Amino acid sequence: MTAEKKSGKQATKGQKQIVEENAATLNFYRNMSFGSVTIYSLFCIVLWASTTSADIVLITISAIAQFCCYRFMTYMARAKYSETGQLLDGGIDLNMESGISEHVKDAIILISATEVLASFSKYFWLILLVIPCRLFHMLWKNILSPWFFQKSPTAEQDAQDDKKQRKLERRIKRQQH
Repeated sequence: MTAEKKSGKQATKGQKQIVEENAATLNFYRNMSFGSVTIYSLFCIVLWASTTSADIVLITISAIAQFCCYRFMTYMARAKYSETGQLLDGGIDLNMESGISEHVKDAIILISATEVLASFSKYFWLILLVIPCRLFHMLWKNILSPWFFQKSPTAEQDAQDDKKQRKLERRIKRQQH
């Protein structure tokens, strides 16, 4: 039972398929968000005596964060249709690997899991601290670190850049005359 490796180009999705998959993805994450908020809310109602205002604030903030993530995904996946109803653009593929939608989906999953776990112990709310840590890591890795640790150009590179600049200026001067 050896798996054969497919050779050639990976098949691309059609716009109609992207729209259908996006609708299924949005439906799944909407249900996940509603389910987790409902589970936590039911535990708060059943155990009303032990529910604090901090619990209510945390579930409200979590629900708002999930709603914003869901609306952002809805905005990204918005399909464009012509006046005749023909599909022009299927929107961004939400199931594409290494895209921003992947990070948004991860945030919804993390918040939902935290809400369900927090119904058992209030200490699980600390899991949400992973989100700002991850955001800082992405900021450091993609923006700050390359900017801080960028190597300065050497004298040799500066001389080459000056030479290229002079050559470009001469070419522009010739074209003007």
